[in-house]
Amino acid sequence: MTYESHDLKKPVESDDYQECSEFVVSSIESIMKEAMDTGKNRIEINTNLKLGIPMENVNKIAGPFVEAWAFEIFTESLEDGENKYDLINVEAGERLNMADVILQFKKTRKRSSAVTGHVDVKATSKDIEGSGKSPNITSYARIRSAYVKDPDFIFIILSIKHRVFSARDEETKMMMGVMEVVDFNAYDLKYLSDSDISYNPALGTGQIQVRDIHYVTIVKRTTWEFCQLLDKKFIASKKGYGQWLEYAQQNNWIK
Repeated sequence: MTYESHDLKKPVESDDYQECSEFVVSSIESIMKEAMDTGKNRIEINTNLKLGIPMENVNKIAGPFVEAWAFEIFTESLEDGENKYDLINVEAGERLNMADVILQFKKTRKRSSAVTGHVDVKATSKDIEGSGKSPNITSYARIRSAYVKDPDFIFIILSIKHRVFSARDEETKMMMGVMEVVDFNAYDLKYLSDSDISYNPALGTGQIQVRDIHYVTIVKRTTWEFCQLLDKKFIASKKGYGQWLEYAQQNNWIK
């Protein structure tokens, strides 16, 4: 048997998927931009280290801080009296969830009044060359199954670039680390070009990666086309067709 010989489930997204995806991305970018423009882009890390935090290894601890900062910024936007971004719910992704933050926006649609974006926050250092350049995004089987279960699944990568420096607290005279967000980029995983997406067979069913998170090309495609693209990259890896068939049967991708 071959990949083409199987009668696979073909997820079909709603007619307004692209509009909803662009709305979510645009809203996230607007919230991030406002945070930076209003000086809310600093994270202060207070320690009892007289010489401050080790700058050469700061990228190893940056991720959790940046994720927490993003969640806080989204929560503040939700709680803002004006709520100009039409946010109606903000949740932190549970442990092992594909998303770090789940955002729900009010939006008039044919069959609903809201749209949900699952956001994966990735931190990269401006000061360390190659930092976070090609991150693991999520498990191949999990994201593939998510699109079959919900063809309108919107999975956003929010790349946040930061720089870190040390400053002395005038009151305690101790050194504190300052993590400052300096740039960001948001995009829908489903719309990344073929060349931007790679597959790393290590860890479980393997990991979907972005080759260079700082520079990507957007290509509009359907959910089914994206599932086929993921399958193609998986089968072309050392795991091959046999392993793909096993996962397809386990996850009910075949009719």
